[in-house]
Amino acid sequence: MCYSAVIKHSQQTKTLHFFVVKLVFEFSTMEPNRVRFVENKTLLVTGASGFLGKVFVERILRLQPNVKRLYLLVRATDKKSAEQRLHSEVFEKDLFRVLRKNIGDESLNALISEKVVPVPGDISLNNMGVSDSNLLQDMMQEINFVFHAAATTRFDERYDVALGINTFGALNVLNFAKKCVNLQLLLHVSTAYVCGERSGVIQEKPFAMGETLNGKTKVDINTEMNLVEQKLKTLVEQGCSEEETKHAMKDLGMKRAKLYGWPDPYVFTKAMGEMFLGEYRKNIPIVIIRPTMITSTFLDPFPGWIEGVRTVDSVVVAYGKGVLKCFLVDQTVACDIIPVDMVANAMIVTAAEHFHDSGSHTVYHVASSYQNPIVYKQIYEVSVRYFMESPLLSRSGMPIVPKATVFLSTMAMFRLYTSLNFKLPLQVLKLLSITFPSQFGNKYERHNRKFKMAMRLVKIYEPYLLFKGVFEDRNLETLRIKNEAKEMQDLSGFNLKCIDWEDYFMNTHIPGLVTHVLNK
Repeated sequence: MCYSAVIKHSQQTKTLHFFVVKLVFEFSTMEPNRVRFVENKTLLVTGASGFLGKVFVERILRLQPNVKRLYLLVRATDKKSAEQRLHSEVFEKDLFRVLRKNIGDESLNALISEKVVPVPGDISLNNMGVSDSNLLQDMMQEINFVFHAAATTRFDERYDVALGINTFGALNVLNFAKKCVNLQLLLHVSTAYVCGERSGVIQEKPFAMGETLNGKTKVDINTEMNLVEQKLKTLVEQGCSEEETKHAMKDLGMKRAKLYGWPDPYVFTKAMGEMFLGEYRKNIPIVIIRPTMITSTFLDPFPGWIEGVRTVDSVVVAYGKGVLKCFLVDQTVACDIIPVDMVANAMIVTAAEHFHDSGSHTVYHVASSYQNPIVYKQIYEVSVRYFMESPLLSRSGMPIVPKATVFLSTMAMFRLYTSLNFKLPLQVLKLLSITFPSQFGNKYERHNRKFKMAMRLVKIYEPYLLFKGVFEDRNLETLRIKNEAKEMQDLSGFNLKCIDWEDYFMNTHIPGLVTHVLNK
């Protein structure tokens, strides 16, 4: 039965289905102690349609069906479109197949109808863009926990967009949380890479307001917004096109980020968002989760689920397709990755730990490089082995046999290599296109466009590909040990030491990429 049809069912039918759901869970051993704190509680989740957000929502619904209510805020114009978006982008996903199998389609739809409230909004606006005054009042009266995962994660995002969502979005969520009369905690998902390009061991420290990475004059966040508004006004006065405005905003973001020591506007605006939370939190307990590069599920709800090509996956997929000729990376450094289910579990456990700590402000790295690192060379070697045993097929149905990739550990070496092997041949092709335009004109334009795009992406990703920092995760490890002492169950859910990375890539992650992303 479809979701929309269930919504139209009688209240009696919904109650029956929901009663079945409760029975299934009450007589199962699935529910760990760590999710009991949200029993009969109301949660607000922003970014529920994102990769991490939907994993977190699935986990709550499956392990704690006695949660009172889930307000899920998504960017949408009205409640109907928000409901449709959640339906198509969250609840219909294969991610929910375990829960669907456990309780059945009708009971799952009844659970969603009973517990989930779609909230159309926009975190870059006051009151998170929620225009329904009745809905807003209900939320303020009911919400106990705020889990803020909404963000724009493009490294080269327009500065106005990144500042609006990642920085002032965090402030808008905090200001809304302050209006919630029964609020017990706000958890904010940031990124470990707010540290910039630091090397060595990176500690779990909050940002002070205005703090910069290069020790220059403090950053004034309101001045940054005024700068953006003035720049946009100037661009309008100059009659710039939308495309010209987009590029100008991207350039401004890069310039401002680098001025204060950050490599791009993504991590710069995320850092400023953290500053707002620390400065204006008052007595609200704040937890900041800083994950590294998030990958497919390790175990829960099943191994290998992933959505889209993420971070290191672009290299793995490119190699499997036989198109990874060369790559900028230091193969000896750690590729700090973390399975998405472990990040979701960390969100749950840290919230359970701090919701009663009035005024607390705690940062957690969710990372692997400190306790259980894997280096890029290992990932490449596993990828070679995997695609040798299970090659992708070309359009003609023939197995693709990838050639060895040339890895270059500095940008200077990469530029020299690409100049000799790509740029020089392109110049020859350019001369041919001028001499024989009908035969070579389109080829040169196409290959030159691809080359420029590749070089632009390499420049953007350079700080992360050559990153030499190690993220200390003592806070999470201390919490894990504390919970083990309490004999809490299912704690492998965020125990990084249990991961055999080569086995994970060979038997979980790459097969998950092939199945869920490449649809092979």
